[in-house]
Amino acid sequence: MLDIRWIRENPEALDRALLSRGEAAQSAALIALDDRRRKITSDLQLLQEQRNAASKEVGKAKAAGDEARAAALMAEVALLKERLPADEAALREAETAIGDALARVPNVPLAEVPVGRDESDNVELRKVGTKPSFGFVPRQHFELGEALGLMDFDIAAKITGTRFVVLRGALARLERALAQFMLDLHTGEHGYTEVNPPLMVRDETMFGTAQLPKFADDQFRTMDGRWLIPTAEVPLTNLVREQILDEAVLPLRMAAFTQCFRLEAGAAGRDTRGMLRQHQFGKVELVSVTTPETSQAEQERLVGCAEEVLKRLGLHYRVVVLCTGDMGFGAARTYDIEVWLPGQDTYREISSCSVCGDFQARRMSARYRSAESKSPRYVHTLNGSGVAVGRALIAVMENYQNEDGSVTVPEALRPYMGGVERIAAA
Repeated sequence: MLDIRWIRENPEALDRALLSRGEAAQSAALIALDDRRRKITSDLQLLQEQRNAASKEVGKAKAAGDEARAAALMAEVALLKERLPADEAALREAETAIGDALARVPNVPLAEVPVGRDESDNVELRKVGTKPSFGFVPRQHFELGEALGLMDFDIAAKITGTRFVVLRGALARLERALAQFMLDLHTGEHGYTEVNPPLMVRDETMFGTAQLPKFADDQFRTMDGRWLIPTAEVPLTNLVREQILDEAVLPLRMAAFTQCFRLEAGAAGRDTRGMLRQHQFGKVELVSVTTPETSQAEQERLVGCAEEVLKRLGLHYRVVVLCTGDMGFGAARTYDIEVWLPGQDTYREISSCSVCGDFQARRMSARYRSAESKSPRYVHTLNGSGVAVGRALIAVMENYQNEDGSVTVPEALRPYMGGVERIAAA
């Protein structure tokens, strides 16, 4: 959430930022709502001051024996008190209106973020590794998995519905191996603390990381009003909500492997075959909580940690910086890591690493106290996939496939596979 004081001081900057994201200018409407709230607040304060002053005069009039004046003043106090509930209700309504409006305003991109409309305007930063070469036409992951008899979309559709999969045998173990490998790497070498968070959260938790209110239609909700997490970013980031941290504990770095749940309401007709876009999927998430001065450097570190997963798996990938029109709602800058999928003959996102500034911290009231500052300051938050486990499975299958339909297990995963080097049909 943006600071209304910053918006008042920088209305043109806000509108430029919104226009660069493909959104309409909003500064005038937001300032008008804030003006209304300020006027009601001022009027209410004046009314309370008048009531308090009249109440004091009642005592003076009674002490002086002027009962007529005392009675008149008491009548004035009673009238002022009658007006208070309506003015207080008006203030609550005005505060709700400005709060709701601010909650729907996206973050302001950093100055260096390229301006653009969609993914075609993203900027490639680097490519790492080389594409594999095959002496045959490479197949897509679902063709490989179904031929192996270890990936079943039909039975998943029967028991649950579309956009689900059942993995069996060696592929189920390979997915588990990928998650374990990533967690061991991030906790053992990159300094992240493993967390096993709840998979269901409350409204205010989803609000804190900006899934609510704007993206409610993309989420799964339970019968009792809670939400299934779309990413472990939600519970991990909210671990610092409504706290004032000591600067000495920053940066906080947390990692979690969880199942994630998304309705994919806006993806109708996209990636309907295979595991690329599922309602339920596994992901290793990385979250950092830092000071404002270190957050941009922390984003570079975060990307490097995610890249290391792909390097050790021997997968070719590229890193792109997203343009303003393609960034997520809460991000100030986002780097995507796109892995090469030879079966599709294209790059696909496997990790998205964002710095959010204090955008989420304001929504969560997450602050820290530094030795140099008398008042607490908002922390900066970052999140990134380290990486999406299902998509890593896809990438391994397509990049390590053999002509006979078997899949070679990358060396980094063999210790987690009990030494198995190749997955083949039984």
